[in-house]
Amino acid sequence: MELILKEDIIGLGYKNDIVNVKSGYGRNYLIPQGKAVIASASAKKVLAENLRQQAHKLAAQKAAAEDKAKAFEGVALEIAAKVSSTGQLYGSVGAAAVAAELAKLGIEVDRKIITMRDAKQVGDYEATVHFHKEVEVKVPVKVVAENAAPAAVEETPAEEAPAQEAPAVEEAPVAEEEEAAEA
Repeated sequence: MELILKEDIIGLGYKNDIVNVKSGYGRNYLIPQGKAVIASASAKKVLAENLRQQAHKLAAQKAAAEDKAKAFEGVALEIAAKVSSTGQLYGSVGAAAVAAELAKLGIEVDRKIITMRDAKQVGDYEATVHFHKEVEVKVPVKVVAENAAPAAVEETPAEEAPAQEAPAVEEAPVAEEEEAAEA
Protein backbone atom coordinates (compact mmCIF):
# COMPACT_ATOMS: atom_id res chain seq x y z
CA MET A 1 0.00 0.00 0.00
CA GLU A 2 1.46 3.35 -1.02
CA LEU A 3 0.93 6.22 1.45
CA ILE A 4 1.97 9.86 1.87
CA LEU A 5 3.16 10.56 5.43
CA LYS A 6 1.69 13.59 7.20
CA GLU A 7 4.30 13.59 9.99
CA ASP A 8 7.71 12.14 10.77
CA ILE A 9 7.63 8.51 11.83
CA ILE A 10 11.04 7.26 12.95
CA GLY A 11 11.88 4.01 11.26
CA LEU A 12 9.41 4.57 8.42
CA GLY A 13 9.95 8.00 6.90
CA TYR A 14 9.59 11.74 7.18
CA LYS A 15 6.71 14.13 6.54
CA ASN A 16 5.64 14.28 2.86
CA ASP A 17 7.51 11.07 1.96
CA ILE A 18 5.77 8.48 -0.18
CA VAL A 19 6.27 5.06 1.45
CA ASN A 20 5.12 1.49 0.88
CA VAL A 21 3.68 -0.28 3.93
CA LYS A 22 1.66 -3.40 4.53
CA SER A 23 -2.07 -2.89 4.00
CA GLY A 24 -3.06 -3.65 7.58
CA TYR A 25 -0.54 -1.18 9.05
CA GLY A 26 -1.78 1.53 6.71
CA ARG A 27 -5.54 0.88 7.07
CA ASN A 28 -5.60 0.12 10.78
CA TYR A 29 -3.01 2.51 12.19
CA LEU A 30 -1.51 5.18 9.93
CA ILE A 31 -4.66 6.41 8.17
CA PRO A 32 -7.04 6.41 11.21
CA GLN A 33 -4.42 8.18 13.35
CA GLY A 34 -4.07 10.88 10.69
CA LYS A 35 -0.39 10.07 10.19
CA ALA A 36 -0.79 9.25 6.47
CA VAL A 37 -3.12 9.43 3.48
CA ILE A 38 -3.46 7.13 0.48
CA ALA A 39 -1.07 8.14 -2.32
CA SER A 40 -3.53 8.48 -5.19
CA ALA A 41 -2.61 10.30 -8.39
CA SER A 42 -4.42 13.45 -7.28
CA ALA A 43 -2.83 13.33 -3.81
CA LYS A 44 0.62 13.08 -5.42
CA LYS A 45 -0.11 16.16 -7.57
CA VAL A 46 -1.25 18.12 -4.51
CA LEU A 47 1.89 17.01 -2.65
CA ALA A 48 4.16 18.13 -5.50
CA GLU A 49 2.46 21.54 -5.62
CA ASN A 50 2.68 21.97 -1.84
CA LEU A 51 6.38 21.04 -1.82
CA ARG A 52 7.07 23.53 -4.60
CA GLN A 53 5.30 26.29 -2.67
CA GLN A 54 6.91 25.38 0.66
CA ALA A 55 10.48 25.03 -0.62
CA HIS A 56 11.66 28.12 1.27
CA LYS A 57 9.99 26.93 4.50
CA LEU A 58 11.70 23.56 4.17
CA ALA A 59 15.06 25.25 3.67
CA ALA A 60 14.48 27.29 6.85
CA GLN A 61 13.56 24.13 8.79
CA LYS A 62 16.71 22.42 7.58
CA ALA A 63 18.83 25.43 8.61
CA ALA A 64 17.20 25.38 12.07
CA ALA A 65 17.94 21.65 12.36
CA GLU A 66 21.58 22.25 11.41
CA ASP A 67 21.83 24.91 14.13
CA LYS A 68 20.51 22.43 16.71
CA ALA A 69 22.99 19.84 15.44
CA LYS A 70 25.91 22.23 16.05
CA ALA A 71 25.15 22.03 19.79
CA PHE A 72 26.17 18.36 19.65
CA GLU A 73 29.72 18.94 18.42
CA GLY A 74 32.14 17.30 20.83
CA VAL A 75 29.37 15.81 23.01
CA ALA A 76 30.12 12.35 24.36
CA LEU A 77 27.91 10.81 27.01
CA GLU A 78 28.89 8.53 29.86
CA ILE A 79 25.97 6.80 31.52
CA ALA A 80 26.39 4.89 34.78
CA ALA A 81 24.13 1.86 35.25
CA LYS A 82 23.80 -0.95 37.75
CA VAL A 83 25.80 -3.94 36.59
CA SER A 84 26.02 -7.57 37.70
CA SER A 85 29.35 -9.25 38.36
CA THR A 86 29.36 -10.64 34.79
CA GLY A 87 29.09 -7.18 33.21
CA GLN A 88 25.39 -7.56 32.33
CA LEU A 89 23.18 -4.53 33.04
CA TYR A 90 20.14 -4.71 35.29
CA GLY A 91 17.68 -3.42 32.69
CA SER A 92 19.05 -1.51 29.72
CA VAL A 93 20.19 1.92 28.57
CA GLY A 94 18.13 3.30 25.69
CA ALA A 95 16.86 6.49 24.10
CA ALA A 96 15.15 7.73 27.28
CA ALA A 97 18.40 7.49 29.28
CA VAL A 98 20.29 9.31 26.53
CA ALA A 99 17.66 12.10 26.50
CA ALA A 100 17.89 12.43 30.29
CA GLU A 101 21.69 12.61 30.17
CA LEU A 102 21.54 15.27 27.43
CA ALA A 103 19.10 17.27 29.58
CA LYS A 104 21.68 17.23 32.39
CA LEU A 105 24.11 18.84 29.94
CA GLY A 106 21.54 21.53 29.12
CA ILE A 107 20.56 20.15 25.71
CA GLU A 108 16.80 19.53 25.53
CA VAL A 109 15.94 16.78 23.03
CA ASP A 110 12.73 14.78 22.72
CA ARG A 111 13.46 11.09 23.32
CA LYS A 112 11.26 10.18 20.35
CA ILE A 113 13.77 11.56 17.84
CA ILE A 114 16.62 9.51 19.34
CA THR A 115 17.29 6.01 18.07
CA MET A 116 19.68 3.66 19.78
CA ARG A 117 20.14 -0.05 20.06
CA ASP A 118 19.39 -0.83 23.72
CA ALA A 119 22.60 -1.30 25.66
CA LYS A 120 22.45 -4.40 27.81
CA GLN A 121 26.15 -4.61 28.64
CA VAL A 122 28.92 -2.24 29.62
CA GLY A 123 30.64 -0.76 26.57
CA ASP A 124 30.57 1.85 23.82
CA TYR A 125 27.42 2.51 21.80
CA GLU A 126 26.13 5.12 19.38
CA ALA A 127 22.85 7.05 19.54
CA THR A 128 21.44 8.87 16.51
CA VAL A 129 19.43 12.08 16.92
CA HIS A 130 17.14 12.74 13.93
CA PHE A 131 16.54 16.49 13.64
CA HIS A 132 15.49 16.61 9.99
CA LYS A 133 15.27 14.33 6.99
CA GLU A 134 18.81 15.32 5.98
CA VAL A 135 20.25 16.26 9.41
CA GLU A 136 21.19 13.46 11.78
CA VAL A 137 23.76 13.58 14.56
CA LYS A 138 25.61 10.56 15.95
CA VAL A 139 26.37 10.80 19.69
CA PRO A 140 28.86 8.36 21.26
CA VAL A 141 27.49 6.79 24.45
CA LYS A 142 29.68 4.95 26.92
CA VAL A 143 27.90 2.73 29.44
CA VAL A 144 29.91 2.20 32.61
CA ALA A 145 29.32 0.29 35.83
CA GLU A 146 27.65 2.41 38.49
CA ASN A 147 29.61 0.80 41.36
CA ALA A 148 33.00 1.39 39.72
CA ALA A 149 32.62 5.17 39.32
CA PRO A 150 31.70 6.01 42.96
CA ALA A 151 34.52 3.81 44.35
CA ALA A 152 37.15 6.22 43.06
CA VAL A 153 35.22 9.21 44.40
CA GLU A 154 34.71 7.71 47.86
CA GLU A 155 38.43 7.05 48.44
CA THR A 156 39.17 10.73 49.08
CA PRO A 157 36.59 11.35 51.84
CA ALA A 158 37.23 7.93 53.43
CA GLU A 159 39.62 9.53 55.96
CA GLU A 160 36.89 11.88 57.19
CA ALA A 161 34.27 9.12 57.52
CA PRO A 162 35.68 7.46 60.71
CA ALA A 163 35.81 10.83 62.45
CA GLN A 164 32.11 11.33 61.74
CA GLU A 165 31.19 7.82 62.89
CA ALA A 166 32.85 8.19 66.29
CA PRO A 167 30.20 10.57 67.74
CA ALA A 168 27.43 8.30 66.43
CA VAL A 169 28.90 5.38 68.41
CA GLU A 170 29.01 7.48 71.58
CA GLU A 171 25.34 8.46 71.20
CA ALA A 172 24.13 4.87 70.93
CA PRO A 173 25.07 3.87 74.53
CA VAL A 174 23.41 7.04 75.85
CA ALA A 175 20.17 6.01 74.17
CA GLU A 176 20.43 2.55 75.73
CA GLU A 177 20.99 4.09 79.18
CA GLU A 178 17.88 6.27 78.76
CA GLU A 179 15.82 3.20 77.84
CA ALA A 180 17.11 1.35 80.86
CA ALA A 181 16.23 4.30 83.13
CA GLU A 182 12.66 4.47 81.77
CA ALA A 183 12.08 0.74 82.40
